[in-house]
Amino acid sequence: MLRFLVLVLLLANAGYYAWSQGLLQAWGLAPAQQAEPQRLQQQIQPEALRIVGAKAPPPVAAPASGTEAAESPASAEPASTASVPVAAAPSAGECLQAGVFDEEQADALRRAAAALPQGSWSLQRTTIAGRWMVYMGRFADGDALAKKRAELREIGVPFDRPNNASLEPGLSLGRFSTEDAAQRGLSNLAAKGVRTARVVQERPDAPGFMLRLPAVDEALRAQVEALRPALAGKTLRPCV
Repeated sequence: MLRFLVLVLLLANAGYYAWSQGLLQAWGLAPAQQAEPQRLQQQIQPEALRIVGAKAPPPVAAPASGTEAAESPASAEPASTASVPVAAAPSAGECLQAGVFDEEQADALRRAAAALPQGSWSLQRTTIAGRWMVYMGRFADGDALAKKRAELREIGVPFDRPNNASLEPGLSLGRFSTEDAAQRGLSNLAAKGVRTARVVQERPDAPGFMLRLPAVDEALRAQVEALRPALAGKTLRPCV
């Protein structure tokens, strides 16, 4: 039975092959032929193709005057699509400031800054804050001053001389920007055994000046270096 089935399959495959190849066309057994001559007519003929160069655009005439070009900007078309480099905008420079300067320092700074370009600097008025001090004195003589220094060293309290001739001979036990801060400093010293100190104003509020350079570029920076001797040890820093 198995041999019979194998024989049938072989005959069937041979018959299909003969039919698909048109071997049985004489007996009227063959697949339908598909012919589309219109497709052949639509094929591109490679022997008829040729390469031609791109046609150069006509030259664009320059406008007769600047006024004419300004009046019709939309009518002119670029001759090519190449990008045109655009110059970067120049840097505005860095804003720098220094201070605070007192009247005498500001006068010296004005003279030094006179060599800078006009409008490149200014001195702006401000206030030099007063300063408060925890103070001991005035002592009767040098011996009393030396005795008090020895006592302070013994209890570990630092001191120095006051920067005020009217308070000599005396001792400064700390300087503060406000009177309240000085009073707190005095309380801390009292806890360590300091009994005769008091709070005094070492320096009252005073008019002051801030140096401002709004636009320091590379060209101006070299000239600004010449100002350093007149800055009284103060540093140029970015504006706030």
